[in-house]
Amino acid sequence: MNGDIKRIFIDTVTTYNYSDKVVDDDVLKELYELTKWSPTSFNCSPLRLVFLKSQEAKDRIDPYLMDSNKLSVKKAPICAIIGMDIKFFIDLPKNFKAEDAKVFFENNEELAHSTAFRNSSLQAGYFLKAVNALGLDAGPMSGFDNKGVDDEFFKDTSIRSNFLCTLGYGIEPKGHPRGARYKFDEVAKII
Repeated sequence: MNGDIKRIFIDTVTTYNYSDKVVDDDVLKELYELTKWSPTSFNCSPLRLVFLKSQEAKDRIDPYLMDSNKLSVKKAPICAIIGMDIKFFIDLPKNFKAEDAKVFFENNEELAHSTAFRNSSLQAGYFLKAVNALGLDAGPMSGFDNKGVDDEFFKDTSIRSNFLCTLGYGIEPKGHPRGARYKFDEVAKII
């Protein structure tokens, strides 16, 4: 197996311990440049990112974190809010020229929300692999008050939080020992 593939897909773990090395803004911009190429339905691209880098920004999110996540966010160089724009369809005429896909979503809030959630999650998968490709480590997490985070960071917008992710250059021990994974035949079939 190729060493880069192994490093990006197999050797990664949810990371809790980071070095003090600063993650440059240019690296965050490159991270987005890789992430944006993720395939999505109708090229809808609902992913929105907020990188909390300063202590002041991390202090703003702290009240909305579960106690077990507070230290992880505080110690990490960056905490990214992985968000989704539930009004992504407004830009579909620009992003998807093959047909008028905006009409499917503009009067169907449930479909718009589920599509934003699904496709921002697809983009977030690309985001996590781009993190590893750039030599960074990540600690994706739930365990926060979505409404509180949305009110604090996305008030009066159509953006909603999906999950949080710490970022930085991991140091050993990065996280817990690798957990078990299912074998192909336990979770997949070819029919």
